[in-house]
Order: sequence, then C-alpha cells, then structure tokens
Amino acid sequence: MISIDYDVIVFNEDEAFVAYCPEFDVSSCGKSVEQAKGMLNTAVRLFLEEAEKMGTLEDILSESRYRQDESGRWVAPRLVATEYVSLS
Repeated sequence: MISIDYDVIVFNEDEAFVAYCPEFDVSSCGKSVEQAKGMLNTAVRLFLEEAEKMGTLEDILSESRYRQDESGRWVAPRLVATEYVSLS
C-alpha cells in the first residue's frame, strides 16, 4: 500500500457527520467528527488497496489530479478554499 495524502471535508447531516474525500469521491459517516474521519480513512484505504489489486491505482491517481514528483512520490492536488455562499 502506498503512502498518500488527501483532503477531508466534514459536514453535519441530521444526527451524523459525513467525511468526504473529493479527490476520490469517497465518503463515510460517524456519530462524531473524529469517528467520521476515521471511517473515511478506512474507506479510502480500502478503495486504494482494491484499485492496486485491480491494477488501476495509477490511472485513478492520475485522473484524480495526483502527480508524481522527482522521487516518485504521489503528490495530492491541494484544496485551497471552501466557502459557505448564499444566492438570493
């Protein structure tokens, strides 16, 4: 399994917290922010492990805008801003 970084966005949905990874379009939930993030970590790990087994991991990383640096490490795209915006 490769070592990889990813962004986490957490939001509240009724009585649960949902943690979302935009790079891989993977989400999970929990009764607290920390539990949701832990469950997401497991979901992302399983997603990447399965992609590696299927031989599609490199394609998925490229499509998710990851790039390889000079040492061969996969570098994540950076989420630079989130905002709460209203339209009227």
